[in-house]
Amino acid sequence: MLFYASTYADLNKATKDKVVLLPLGAIEQHGPHLSVSTDTDIVTYVAQQIEKLLPYSVLLCPTLPFGSSHHHLSFGGTISLAPELYTQVVIDLVNSLVVSGFRKILLLNGHGGNISPVKQALAVLSKRFDVSHQPTIALATYWEVGGKAFAGEAPMQSPALSHACEYETSMMLHLFADKVWMDRVERAQRPESNGYIPWEDDEPYRGVTVFKQTEFISSNGSSGEPQLGTAEKGQYLLDKAIEGLVTFVESFKSWPLSDCLVNE
Repeated sequence: MLFYASTYADLNKATKDKVVLLPLGAIEQHGPHLSVSTDTDIVTYVAQQIEKLLPYSVLLCPTLPFGSSHHHLSFGGTISLAPELYTQVVIDLVNSLVVSGFRKILLLNGHGGNISPVKQALAVLSKRFDVSHQPTIALATYWEVGGKAFAGEAPMQSPALSHACEYETSMMLHLFADKVWMDRVERAQRPESNGYIPWEDDEPYRGVTVFKQTEFISSNGSSGEPQLGTAEKGQYLLDKAIEGLVTFVESFKSWPLSDCLVNE
């Protein structure tokens, strides 16, 4: 974190009206062509750009590099925290921030497998702190805040971000080309479309969820159309993600804190 506080009182003054930004990454296989650090690399970069653009609004934490990735363990290189443990890790980290005096906390997520455990953590933290400390804690996944850019809008050619796909491949080509091996790209074999379950990016969400280990839905651990990735597309995607998140943080910073309690 880029601040100094010698006492609790100094910390309160230093953090007044600030948003604490905690990036959440993952170390997991990304098919035969991307580094296992892909999710952590991308979300760290996005968080750093937000801090650079909003230096007086954001306090940036180091990225939590490990995520909830047990569904990828059958493919080499994955280092994972089980979902229930990941929930507890997030609870403990945010607990530390709240009791230190922070009141606006943004968990910036870069891995799909983290979403459900983090939402569970938010439920626990709300019950624990809403009355006593009254923080406002938000989860934002960068590609969801990125809007249409991550949902098939030109120049993208596939309909949505999935995993080691056109989108992630493009962003890594832009940021860390030395961590991309395009000569190894191979379109994975996937289950046939069934009209309900988006095994990768081929179906919109229709209210039905099925969770399967990656080995059952991908022949090589990737999905989507990674062969379509380019560095130019990656820059476009990252610009849109950062733009959307900066707009959100500026709004989030001005939200009133949850200090209106209902008296029975």
